[in-house]
Amino acid sequence: MKKKFLIILIVVFTICAPAVASTNTIMVFGDSLSSSYGISTEAGWVTLLEQRLQSKYADYRIINASISGETALGGRNRIRQALETHRPEIVIVELGGNDGLRGASIKSIYENLAAIIGECQQNNALVLLAGMQLPPNYGRTYTQKFQAIFPQLAENYQIKLIPFLLAGFGDKHEFFQADGIHPTEVAQKKIAENVWEVLQTMFKTEQIATNPDI
Repeated sequence: MKKKFLIILIVVFTICAPAVASTNTIMVFGDSLSSSYGISTEAGWVTLLEQRLQSKYADYRIINASISGETALGGRNRIRQALETHRPEIVIVELGGNDGLRGASIKSIYENLAAIIGECQQNNALVLLAGMQLPPNYGRTYTQKFQAIFPQLAENYQIKLIPFLLAGFGDKHEFFQADGIHPTEVAQKKIAENVWEVLQTMFKTEQIATNPDI
């Protein structure tokens, strides 16, 4: 009799217990382009993306693990700790730009980004890679090889790619701060849109099914 009563009690408790909402984490892992350099954090594209997420996918949150001045090598050295700390389901990798501006070897940029992607995949995290381009004054050969790094990585590691993070304004001076490198507040909305266009294809099928208007 006691055993039967205990089973009934467990069943009742299970039914009545409040559901605990699960939270999926998206980690932005980048440099100054993602860390709101020269503008307020609230105006940055990461914050704008988070606001959009909250209105459509309430069970997702964004962690910004970006550092101004970060290189692909620096990211490689800290990705494991970042993954262990935040345990993200999706990682947006926005690195390599500083390496290109410093004229680093194409081989080293590729290998360091590949190591970051590999570490994410070993930790069961989906990767969204942000493609970058360099100003033409770096020479046609180098800029073309640099630009090719990102689609090559996307193909080799079967990951999603934002062809060019600054698409739509990358060649327009009015969208950049005085240094000519960092986007203004106005440009942040365009970056958020470029990211969202690809990111929204990565959410779980069941999540998309509950949001048919997206």
